[in-house]
Amino acid sequence: MEGYLFGTLAIDLGNTNTVVAFQDQKNINPVLVEIPNITSSPGVIPTAVWFDKHSEILKIGISALKMRDSSNSDLFFHANFKRLIGNPIEKINPKNILNPTQCGEKFFKFLWENIPQEYVINRLVLTAPIDTYKGYREWLISLCSEVSVDEIALVDEPTAASLGINVPFGSKIMTLDIGGSTIDMNIVKIEGGEGKSGPIAELLKFNGNDVSSISKQKLRCAEIISKTGSKIGGKDIDQWIVDYFIPENKYPINLVKAEEIKCKLSSPKINYEDEYPTKFLIEGYKEKEFYLSKEIFEKIIIENNLLKHLNSLLKELLNEARGNFCTVDDLNVIILVGGGSQIPLIKEWLTKKISKIQIKSPPPIESIALGALAMTPGVKIKDILNKGLSIRLFNKREQKHFWHPIFFKGQTWPTENPLKLILQASKNEQEIFEIIIGETKKEREYDVTFENGLPKLSEVQGEEEILKWDKEPLKIVLKNKSYIGEDNLKLFFNINKQADLLVNCFDIKDEFLGEYNLGNIF
Repeated sequence: MEGYLFGTLAIDLGNTNTVVAFQDQKNINPVLVEIPNITSSPGVIPTAVWFDKHSEILKIGISALKMRDSSNSDLFFHANFKRLIGNPIEKINPKNILNPTQCGEKFFKFLWENIPQEYVINRLVLTAPIDTYKGYREWLISLCSEVSVDEIALVDEPTAASLGINVPFGSKIMTLDIGGSTIDMNIVKIEGGEGKSGPIAELLKFNGNDVSSISKQKLRCAEIISKTGSKIGGKDIDQWIVDYFIPENKYPINLVKAEEIKCKLSSPKINYEDEYPTKFLIEGYKEKEFYLSKEIFEKIIIENNLLKHLNSLLKELLNEARGNFCTVDDLNVIILVGGGSQIPLIKEWLTKKISKIQIKSPPPIESIALGALAMTPGVKIKDILNKGLSIRLFNKREQKHFWHPIFFKGQTWPTENPLKLILQASKNEQEIFEIIIGETKKEREYDVTFENGLPKLSEVQGEEEILKWDKEPLKIVLKNKSYIGEDNLKLFFNINKQADLLVNCFDIKDEFLGEYNLGNIF
């Protein structure tokens, strides 16, 4: 299929903008996907829906945005719906034709149907907000049941953002996200570090089958330490710019012009005093040219108390963090997300407030989508073992066999590094080693008793029960004589992506004795 690209598609559904990125399986560099009449720039889609129920006309992205000032827009135009999905607390707009979940469903399905055909999608990676992860996940599972792709994985947004800039696992990070309609600040701890397993994408679909409920995966999201925010964002800054020049503004198109000049003045390359022209509509649909400099832009922000508001939010965030035993000194990095966080004045404000911690500013809009791709390179979506695996060995001192664990319940597979075991002979001149594998049939049991009306855990009532595999044991023949008390055999165990338990065998002098498939773990 010449001209086609095979790989992973990441969709980061945002409240203001949605990002679509693709990574070809033969190329480490991701591509931002352009879709005519939907994307406003490569990979970036305004999260907006226009739906006329009577005519069944559906538009999303830039096409929907162009309709926001039309008649009946209070009924047919939908935006800011993402944060309401899976969130039972916030109120919805009762005038809109669609509720938030319906908006998200129509947006997602229309987007999926319009992905350019040159992209052959083997895997879909989606992102979810950390504070409403459970409800949002349930919505996605229902939505993805109709998506024709073999593998679907889910990652939480803070983890994806941190991986997008290579923050170490186990880090505590602060994120400042200033989007079009909201400001979000949070401090989270990323999974992993200190000998713990790193974050993995949660598998929703594998080999074309829904595994969201049977995969036994624990939801391994970033841990929220503190969180705060408000319904102020980039659109309010646009309004302030227009009000500065035209207090009695009547024309919505002026807000679009204000957003354009705002983005221009957010560039660090712009000189402080230089003035830049922009044309606004005034009374009678007449155009008038105004000049805006970075100096005036910052004055507008300060006079509208945005920095004071950020101070208040930051104080609230850090106070809550201290209550959870986290101080500023515990932070590894601060990440700026969202277009509004790129305004130089806001960066300067944060640098002065928290001078000790490194501030990283990845591409503000696409960083989460790119981080989601980084979480699932190649075919490394993993599942979780739902039972332990053991090898039967002989205890010379007690003169009896016992089960020695090699993989525990809850470990991820496919394995990246083999488990190494070194075996000794159970008798002199032993020539054959039998490899017998068993799996956990029964977990340890604990009884709860009551003493003086209080519950108390008793001692262990029953040991784990191991069930021997109903397979012919592997027999390994040594070329050299073996003696009790001496190391004789090296075994390296792996589980591959087909769920086969493999073992590579070497004698003690590292001579290769063969690779064997001991059987499938299911």
